Amino acid sequence: MRKQMISALATLALLTGSIAGFAGMGGSSSVEAAQAANTFKDVPASHWASSAIHSAVEQGYFKGYADGTFKPGSPVTKAEMASILARVADQPELKDAEPNHFTDVPEWAKSGVSTAIAKGFIHPSNYKGKFNAQVALERGEMADWLTQGLSVVDSDYGQALSDVTNTVIPAKEYFTGKLADSQKNAVAVALGTGLMSVANDKTFGVNRTTTRAEVAVLIARYASVAKIKPADLQGLKELRQVGLTGTNLSVVAPRYQKPGPEKFSESYDYNKITGDFSRIRNQEFVTVTNYADVKIKNWIVVNPYVEGNARSIYFDIFVEEKNKPLRGAYYSFSEFDINIKKSMTQLQGGSLINSPTINTLTSPSNSAFRDYGAQHINDFLGPKGVFTVKNPSYWGTGLLHFDKELRPGIFITLKDGTIYRVAPNY
Repeated sequence: MRKQMISALATLALLTGSIAGFAGMGGSSSVEAAQAANTFKDVPASHWASSAIHSAVEQGYFKGYADGTFKPGSPVTKAEMASILARVADQPELKDAEPNHFTDVPEWAKSGVSTAIAKGFIHPSNYKGKFNAQVALERGEMADWLTQGLSVVDSDYGQALSDVTNTVIPAKEYFTGKLADSQKNAVAVALGTGLMSVANDKTFGVNRTTTRAEVAVLIARYASVAKIKPADLQGLKELRQVGLTGTNLSVVAPRYQKPGPEKFSESYDYNKITGDFSRIRNQEFVTVTNYADVKIKNWIVVNPYVEGNARSIYFDIFVEEKNKPLRGAYYSFSEFDINIKKSMTQLQGGSLINSPTINTLTSPSNSAFRDYGAQHINDFLGPKGVFTVKNPSYWGTGLLHFDKELRPGIFITLKDGTIYRVAPNY
């Protein structure tokens, strides 16, 4: 029994770093850790996670192996990750944390799992008594743990997890319908905060396992994000606004607002006017022609002229770097749900709405849009541009103008008489 306990403790120290060393046993331990981090045979300076790995080792989250390697590509188990999260600095503990009733946690990890629960990363109620502690942690579950931890740091992150329920998620699995409802919220917040990202194939990869190198990066990112207010993260703000209202207009183009009553004649019923897109989202509106009934599920606006963190979180899906519209316009992308009454061609579909902004005629032409798996109008067209299905749902592309000469206001009337009207506030 004593040998088993020693072996278990040695395993914990090897995989995640000794608790004593992390707590600070003096300068020598941190110096030794730094020296070890710089000599891993399998972590050259050119490794994509080299800096994060060295930092994680110095802080005591990891230790290397006896053969001088770090094994950056090796998967991390749930027990190991729980023990790592238990040591996240400045993470508050819950006053009413759930008890640890897991029956399959190895002795060396029990304390770490209990602490990770107390710090809000893990919710035992989401499991059925079995933690599967020795199973490699998948990215979907990692997103759950990290975003749950953020909601303990700041309750507004918890609100964000609720706000994104109906948002558009910038990951291929969302557009192809392969992202489970139970995973959407955590994935959205993980992407919106920059904690996690999609791979080169545009997938989030909820079922991919998490490696030691990835965990080293995620720990550094978590520490950084936890210091930021949710309202200061534009990507998260966009995801929340789309989830709550169906559009990111107020984040990307706040100058677009509902005109005041002075813009209308006295005979006009101003009570019918709304600038709240959520009131027209998924509602049938009056069309110019009578070929089909139309609803707008989501409306995404992208400013193509900004760089870095100022860019929309949806930029990479819809916009090509080389293309910039004329006269300072922004791009406008609308997700339509169309019910064709008899038959309809693409050109006839384009005449349903008389607006350069909310445009049903074409879909984005950039390759990334296809890589993400978003629905294109061409997916539903047959010979001579005739729609082959009665209920196509696809993304259309248009332009959001600011130039007064182009009459930039947006005017949509629902069949119940509600009017959505917004225009630039000069």
